[in-house]
Amino acid sequence: MKSNYAPNFKYQDFAPMWKAEFFDANTWADLIEQSGAKYYIITSKHHEGFTLWQSNVSWNWNAVDAGPHRDIIQELADAFRSRTNVHFGMYFSLFEWFHPLYLYDQQNNFTTREYPKQIAIPQMYDYVTKYRPEYIWSDGDVSTPEYWQSQEFLAWLYNDSPVRDNILVNDRWGAGTSCKHGDVKACADRFEPHSKVKFKWEDAMTMDKRSWGFRRNANIEDFYHIKDLIKLLIKTVSLGGNLLVNVGPTSDGRIIPIFQERLLQLGSWMKVNGDSIYKTKQWRVSNDTAQQLTWYTSTDEVVSAFISEWPLDNVVLLHQPVPTLMTFVTMRGTDVKLSWKGVVGKPGLAIDLSNVHANRPGDWAWSIVLHFVR
Repeated sequence: MKSNYAPNFKYQDFAPMWKAEFFDANTWADLIEQSGAKYYIITSKHHEGFTLWQSNVSWNWNAVDAGPHRDIIQELADAFRSRTNVHFGMYFSLFEWFHPLYLYDQQNNFTTREYPKQIAIPQMYDYVTKYRPEYIWSDGDVSTPEYWQSQEFLAWLYNDSPVRDNILVNDRWGAGTSCKHGDVKACADRFEPHSKVKFKWEDAMTMDKRSWGFRRNANIEDFYHIKDLIKLLIKTVSLGGNLLVNVGPTSDGRIIPIFQERLLQLGSWMKVNGDSIYKTKQWRVSNDTAQQLTWYTSTDEVVSAFISEWPLDNVVLLHQPVPTLMTFVTMRGTDVKLSWKGVVGKPGLAIDLSNVHANRPGDWAWSIVLHFVR
């Protein structure tokens, strides 16, 4: 701060500097839909308390009264709903670092409740009523749910709010709620269970491995390679989770080209392999080998086996499936039936990929589909 800003520069002085002059909600919405994502979450307020809508209890500390002088949330909600089939969600920080009412409650060991009563709770009712999100990603779960009045708010949300018929929430509604409550459990940032869990979960992670926001000093090695990103997606879905991929925009409102490229690469891969990802469920085993090189998903009709390395001899060995005389095998993105060898009624089969080697669908990972005809 001393090296780059004027003396006595405060965090609040950033607000008039923020212009978002190149922000275009339609461009963002189109990009997200092309990525293959089925839901999108915007950070409506982070821990510094600045809201991206005109909150009446955040006077002059919101995007309409200061900075770009635009209702960013409304623009995004309109764009996603008019142009895409992507579900619109909102991230919301319960607390804020600098607010004097929050600091007052903190000094009183949260025996007082001035901040939630005057700021957080009115904002929560406000953004639900105005923007009708389908997924609320709550965060900043310091203090207890009683302090935040989480139970009362959620009771209204599920029973009386305008989104009561189609709302989902995560698991951060006060200390002790993470990984215990919520429709979708994130448990922790970058949550990656290594075996099956008994609840719907989400891996909230960053495409820039070191930051949730845009960094001007990021280097190419700081970003996930698309092959590694797809491996993570496959593993997450195989274990019953969703992958929530974070990208940080620039202050002028752009999503930088490397983020665009990764999102578009994900979308191109999902166009080929999406039927092995969307609306799938965990199979009886998640992966095939100790090295976890092969992962499985399933539907009522088929089992998909994902490989991320093409075998040098064009033969894939799967140790878990039990074939029958009626089993046939295909690969997403081709119309070819693959030949296989195994012992009917016993686990394991060797699948020959020679017929699709020359025209393999993609470069990063492939889904082999096992059709078990009854």
